[in-house]
Amino acid sequence: MGKVRVSNIKVYANHGCLKEETIIGSDYQVNVEVDADIKKASQTDELSETVDYVHINYIVKEEMSIPSKLLEHVAQRILNRIFSEIPIAKKVKVAVSKINPPIGGDVQEVTIILKSKR
Repeated sequence: MGKVRVSNIKVYANHGCLKEETIIGSDYQVNVEVDADIKKASQTDELSETVDYVHINYIVKEEMSIPSKLLEHVAQRILNRIFSEIPIAKKVKVAVSKINPPIGGDVQEVTIILKSKR
């Protein structure tokens, strides 16, 4: 078993419960961690034997571009796509952070984290 992490994927997106949030948009940061058996890739040097981090980045950017009221909903869509499109993924952890959320205080970010396994 091994892990592939893609950290600090920066995205501008239009998520939120407030109408203004979906119009104006905000900065987000996404972190993904995938547990998979990547031992074979360490021996064969073949991309097809591991978790392609370019593919993970693509999934995140695509799912983040679809507006949702809740970050939990976006994170679940990312999880579902990874399990659907990356067959060797055994466990996935997705963290979605909204940078400088409009919550009436000096808050750097809010983060939701979802984990799932096959």
